[in-house]
Amino acid sequence: MTDDVGPDHPGTVASGVDRAAPDDTALLLDVMLGKLATYLRMCGYDAEYALDGGDEADESDGGRDPRTDPGDDGLLARADAEGRALLTRDVRLAQRAPRSVLLAEREPIAQLRELESVGFAVSLDEEPARCGVCNGRVEAVGRDESVPDYAPDPAETALWRCRDCGQVFWRGSHWRDVEARLDGEEG
Repeated sequence: MTDDVGPDHPGTVASGVDRAAPDDTALLLDVMLGKLATYLRMCGYDAEYALDGGDEADESDGGRDPRTDPGDDGLLARADAEGRALLTRDVRLAQRAPRSVLLAEREPIAQLRELESVGFAVSLDEEPARCGVCNGRVEAVGRDESVPDYAPDPAETALWRCRDCGQVFWRGSHWRDVEARLDGEEG
């Protein structure tokens, strides 16, 4: 996959995606958009990243390691099979996808602004819905539940745990920084 953003890049173009909200739009992000996947997950989107997957290759995908670039055909097939809109910076790949958003920017906050410009709802909810690490759903952690040493005390801070990978989240400095950047403030 190549980064086709150059002087002939048409800018942000949405094809087959009129409006998008976390509850109704599943996304697949190509290998150039890993940081954006994390931000979209923070905004509640079901945002799969091309290099995410299981830890081991299996027979169903011919033994391919899921952490390697699946290539354009693999991305297009996955987006179609899973009903996902494809987000990419690759002009040719975007042209081949029936539902895609072609992005020009490199920085995640600027990319979120591009998505807003084509009708995506981009904001942080009071409570996270998705794991920024694996895209799994998160659930509230009880005040008396045990948590890893890196997490604050659940009796003092609202915490959420990913149902899939077990990562614990809270609205800390990173959350506030992203929130401020989305609001256009210095972060």
